[in-house]
Amino acid sequence: MDAWMRQWVETVAKQWRWFWGLRTSTYTATDARGRLGEAAAAQFVQNRGWKILARNWRNGRDELDLVAWDGPVLVFVEVRTRAARALVPGYHSVTGRKKRALARAVRAYLQGLPTPPAHFRFDIVEVKVSDSAPPEVLLHAGIPLLPNHSQSARGPGRRH
Repeated sequence: MDAWMRQWVETVAKQWRWFWGLRTSTYTATDARGRLGEAAAAQFVQNRGWKILARNWRNGRDELDLVAWDGPVLVFVEVRTRAARALVPGYHSVTGRKKRALARAVRAYLQGLPTPPAHFRFDIVEVKVSDSAPPEVLLHAGIPLLPNHSQSARGPGRRH
């Protein structure tokens, strides 16, 4: 088999393994950067006084990076770790498809609670990493995630 064909087969196999949640035991530099970003984001929100309830909470293939209390508000956090020189900022890297997956995960998390919170929101924490400087963490709070943009667990049209 030619080298280009072998590379193509390995790439397709890797994508299928990822799609079905079958991670290989080897981690890439991107995986390491992602773990660094999630750790920096967790430290950032804890320094702001938030209480982390869950990290990497999964429901099937959908995942919530962080779930935390910010006072009386339950916050669902998507962590986007980017190279400092990345062309697309972390905020803009959350596509419509990713938002739909996050919305499914948020609904599943809320349904699993014995008592839903009065208020919740969705935030994006962007972590910019470089080899020569400590990570830069940016918070984008209150991102509309659900179609009706309702950020209350009580449902649309009710007073809070």
